Amino acid sequence: MGDMARRISKIDVNNLIKTLNEAYAEEWLAYYQYFLGAKLATGILRPSVVKEFEEHAKEEYEHADMIAERIIQLGGTPVLNPDDWSKLAKCKYAEPINEDTFSLVTQNLDSERCAIGRYQGICELTFGKDYETYRLSAHILKEEIAHEQEMEDFLKDMTTAKNYYTKTETN
Repeated sequence: MGDMARRISKIDVNNLIKTLNEAYAEEWLAYYQYFLGAKLATGILRPSVVKEFEEHAKEEYEHADMIAERIIQLGGTPVLNPDDWSKLAKCKYAEPINEDTFSLVTQNLDSERCAIGRYQGICELTFGKDYETYRLSAHILKEEIAHEQEMEDFLKDMTTAKNYYTKTETN
């Protein structure tokens, strides 16, 4: 962190770096969850779900990159050992319990809701105290909110399709 940036900061930088490292670890776990989900997905709306998962994986990777840069700017070091990601993360990696798209989307929806809480917290922590970190966390929060909406939309579409299929099957 530059000298002037340190002087104007109104936040405990060490605590912020710790919080950002937790978020950094969570982004890598989210990346892997989406990446693997895209490879394993089966069932209803598979092509659309896979495409969305691949896009989300790319965005989670970008979030990790932006957070790493901010940690370094603040004078810290991003988590160096991937073994530490699951130890630090409050938003955990959800190992696929089932490869069907409904299960995978549901798991990712839960993960997105945790991420929204994480970035809302960082926004509250940094608002009026560290404008650059606030700007970064608000940007990521916006994308996580969009991810949540997309997962909710998939679940609604799947439920509608299942209900339609069930009705036509019984008629």
